[in-house]
Amino acid sequence: MTESAQPAAQQASVETVEAVVRAQLAKALGGRRGMIEAAVPTILFTAMWLSTRELRVALIVSVATAVVLLVVRVVQRSSVQFVLNALFGIGIGWLFVNISASRGGSADDQALAYFLPGLIYNTGYTFVMALTCIVGWPLVGFMVGSVTGDPTAWHQDRQVVRLCTLLTWLLVLPCLLRVLVQGPLWLAGSQGSIDAGTAVAALGIAKIALGWPLQLAALASMAWVLGRGHTPIEQGA
Repeated sequence: MTESAQPAAQQASVETVEAVVRAQLAKALGGRRGMIEAAVPTILFTAMWLSTRELRVALIVSVATAVVLLVVRVVQRSSVQFVLNALFGIGIGWLFVNISASRGGSADDQALAYFLPGLIYNTGYTFVMALTCIVGWPLVGFMVGSVTGDPTAWHQDRQVVRLCTLLTWLLVLPCLLRVLVQGPLWLAGSQGSIDAGTAVAALGIAKIALGWPLQLAALASMAWVLGRGHTPIEQGA
């Protein structure tokens, strides 16, 4: 073994699953700044709609804010991934608004349509993530595999599988709570059980309250779990 290969081997032998997952989560979520950039356009959309009841104004303000954040990222030559994610989310919401308008939906109906993509996303995310845990191949495990170079070898270690299953469930919980809270609100507003304007206001508030604050709570729980364990990554696994 060469001298250059020895430090790498030593580092791999002492690396832990917890350290790998912490690093991968930080990269995937973009840190505090990335989460803020994802939340701000939605917060402004909700605030503008509640204060003006002008859907177009709310959409323009949220898009303009995301574009400003994008320009700042470009000037700083840093990753634009998380701002683009926010813009993509707004774009999909705008598409659903236009579909509602083309079908003769009122302003309230169109505002409800803006929140539908997020509800669909969280429902799908919850189902897929939960399914990976149920079948014994938790999604977080593939984060470990992406670092070790073998995407499935981690599954041979029951200790690693248990840890990754717990962490995946912690990622599922925020999405599940959003569906359980926002789903009934959206259905009640769209079916006329409650006033559509009231439903939109409640959805906006719920989206903010159950957005990055809930995600931070989930990440704090994951950090606590990761801080307590030191599961080694074995050679070849």
